[in-house]
Amino acid sequence: MRVLFVSAEVAPYAKVGGLGDVAAALPRALADLGVEIAVTIPKYRMVTERARDLTPVATFPVAVGGEVRTCQAFRGSLPQSEVPLYALGCDPLFDRPGIYGEGGGGYPDELERFAFLSRAALDLGPASGWLPDLVHANDWHTALIPVYLRAGLAAPARSVLTIHNLAYQGSFPRARGENLGLNSVGWQLVTRGDQINLLQGGIRAADWITTVSPSYAREILAQGEGLEEVLRERRNRLTGILNGIDTVLWDPSSDPHLWAPYSAADPSGKYENKRSLQAALGLSPADDPLVAMVSRLAEQKGFDLVLAAFERMMALGIQFVVLGEGDPRYASFFRNAERRYGGRVRALIQFSEGWAHRIEAGADLFLMPSRFEPAGLNQLYSLRYGTVPVVRATGGLNDTIHDYDPGTDSGNGFTFTDYTAEAMLSALGRAVRLWRSDREAWRRLMVRGMREDHSWAVPARQYFALYERVLAGETPRLTEP
Repeated sequence: MRVLFVSAEVAPYAKVGGLGDVAAALPRALADLGVEIAVTIPKYRMVTERARDLTPVATFPVAVGGEVRTCQAFRGSLPQSEVPLYALGCDPLFDRPGIYGEGGGGYPDELERFAFLSRAALDLGPASGWLPDLVHANDWHTALIPVYLRAGLAAPARSVLTIHNLAYQGSFPRARGENLGLNSVGWQLVTRGDQINLLQGGIRAADWITTVSPSYAREILAQGEGLEEVLRERRNRLTGILNGIDTVLWDPSSDPHLWAPYSAADPSGKYENKRSLQAALGLSPADDPLVAMVSRLAEQKGFDLVLAAFERMMALGIQFVVLGEGDPRYASFFRNAERRYGGRVRALIQFSEGWAHRIEAGADLFLMPSRFEPAGLNQLYSLRYGTVPVVRATGGLNDTIHDYDPGTDSGNGFTFTDYTAEAMLSALGRAVRLWRSDREAWRRLMVRGMREDHSWAVPARQYFALYERVLAGETPRLTEP
């Protein structure tokens, strides 16, 4: 089977969040199962700078946004693999410093940019001679792909759409959709009142829809950010498949970012990483539990709970480190906390892959109190690095983190359900008390999480089976009314 995987992000070339990690790791795992797969990404300026093996393979016209633009397709490969990576170039749209925008704001022509990506990805096959049997689209940026296919506006292929985060839907004023090259079928799929909604169109048009965890698939049927009815109409073609992680990139026994290697068989190096992290960040060398957050600074991630509870959190006798960028309100709070709690709080208001790895290795606890979390990857990195997660039981966090039970000595973290500062504090307090009172039980808890398998092997087999099911099915193409 031939599969074209289309994404707005692919790590390490262009990444903002988990989408980039998935787009790099899942295709490699599918290739290991024998899928003939290629990955497509816009040729952003950063892709040009970071993907040094790109060579031109095709030039073709793309009609979208009210004009015909030229697409230059370049071919490279995903890191540590032979999976083809096609970078689709159009300098007026993609040769910019950012992926989605700059300085906290989005680019005003994001509709035209990602409509071009969707249209160009479908035109790549005829231009290059490699025609996919199935196109796997991801999030609203590429949700027009199933629409174009269902409306008969591209070479026939089946489609799968994965929703990584339903909060972002690609909604624009209706008038801006008139230049997308849609016929009346496609127009009906994307229209939502006086708006067009690209994600809605993709949900309606795709042969199958997936989300990135089973719990999230159930949750969005009840609370779907305004798309509940559309999702319920397709619930028989909606599946939740839990994300995996790249266990080569995230491996504490061989991670080049760390000060010392360690493993579940010999976790002693984790303590050396903690001491080195404290020294590197200017934290006190005290033997206190070190709590970390590595995240976008966004309300979705539960930072409003952290702000409401912060003084009480620090009263537990912890050290705290946060790494991330985003909402200036949160950044300002943590910078001030760093000054108020000298030697106990450190705020790195930046994105840094190296610091993310070092913090995962050096921290004792990882706090993830998300309001909603479609899948989550950091809790899985934390398990692998022996950093015990404290999470709210929602979405993928609910599927992967199981509350510690001292009676049976089971579980792999600490969970809470209510979205309140008090519930979060209760779970964190239980974790801190165990850390202080029973280091042997803590070690067993830590090692138990490190031994879990969260690789892409199982999810890839689930996607492979889904692809086979979609390709064997009969989904009639809509016709003009």
